[in-house]
Amino acid sequence: MYKIGDMAVYPTQGVGIIEAIEAKEFSGEKHEFYILRIVDSDMTIMIPVDNALQVGMRNLIDKDRVAAIYDILEEKQENGNAIASWSRRQREYNEKIRSGDLFEVAEVLRELYLIKEGKDLSYGEKKVLDLARKLLVKEVALAEGAEEEQVVKRVERIFN
Repeated sequence: MYKIGDMAVYPTQGVGIIEAIEAKEFSGEKHEFYILRIVDSDMTIMIPVDNALQVGMRNLIDKDRVAAIYDILEEKQENGNAIASWSRRQREYNEKIRSGDLFEVAEVLRELYLIKEGKDLSYGEKKVLDLARKLLVKEVALAEGAEEEQVVKRVERIFN
């Protein structure tokens, strides 16, 4: 259960702040909704309180788990996914991003950076890379109490 002022992560959109909890009536039934304002875009999302878990809404990653995110980024593994077609990888990457799991977002980011080392990314690959980087940087910065620029520099150092 979240309360007003809490931060929460919504898959594919990123970190938001619970601005209100409102009751709305639909078909004669009352339902409560979290009103989540996404920090980056100022977009507002209404999430049914009863469905928050099912849609993947979650708390910000704990500060003590941030190191594990950097560990995933630093894993230099063979790039087997570069062989798969972009459409197959895109579907896999989008599923991982939609999961809302920051560890899976980190895997997508790492794989795309590794592919980028060997070839220029397509427009679609660049869009997925940008989304994964934005989601990861914002959440890690807020979890660590750091500036986003510091997180960006650390991520760039890992891959350069």
